[in-house]
Amino acid sequence: MPTSFKPQTARDRLIVGLDVPTVEEARAIVAETRDTVGVYKIGMQLQFAGGLSFAEELARQGHKIFLDVKLLDIDNTIASAVANIAKMGMTFVTIHAYPKAMRAAVGALREAATPLCLLGVTVLTSMDQGDIEAAGYTGSLEDLVRARALDARAAGMGGIVASPHEATSLRPLLGGEMALVTPGVRPAGEAAGDQKRVMTPAEAIRAGADYIVVARPVVKAPDPRAAAERIVAEIASAL
Repeated sequence: MPTSFKPQTARDRLIVGLDVPTVEEARAIVAETRDTVGVYKIGMQLQFAGGLSFAEELARQGHKIFLDVKLLDIDNTIASAVANIAKMGMTFVTIHAYPKAMRAAVGALREAATPLCLLGVTVLTSMDQGDIEAAGYTGSLEDLVRARALDARAAGMGGIVASPHEATSLRPLLGGEMALVTPGVRPAGEAAGDQKRVMTPAEAIRAGADYIVVARPVVKAPDPRAAAERIVAEIASAL
């Protein structure tokens, strides 16, 4: 992966999801965790509460921002969206890992000539085998993740998002050129919540993840800074 997207320290590898209902709450969490978090992720909940402007604000302040929009639409719409996102100063952005969508995103980014890591979302970590069968897919969940990872590599994406449970098998496919981002990470003793395929931070890093995504264990903690520091220490123990 390009040097600008390659994590150098344990802290760089921690992505904290600002999964809170207001920008004010998100701003407070950033203030509390400043210098302990590598990347802040802004997902749909916050996007619809002023989060896009807040994302640009944080980027201007020098923070790395993961805009989790999970784009999927017709090619022209995807390309136009990526072109605009590239102007916002984001570090990462997510695209559903459908070949046409990813190729459109990669094409738009080449024209924009702006540093932005496009991440293909393989299968959501809240889904298991029964969920993909209910959605009409045949075959195993692992095979579907592998196929989408290969499609992302063929399209020229910067990386993929996948469960840490698939990281060990995906790392050889991706090599060192693509980022592997793993949500579904919970520190030891934390409840899984709505995630179905989870690992601890250390397990995810040992499995081959470049970045781990954590939200509730930090943003809902009594002391978010201390929670983030504990996770960074656990990441460091696995490096």
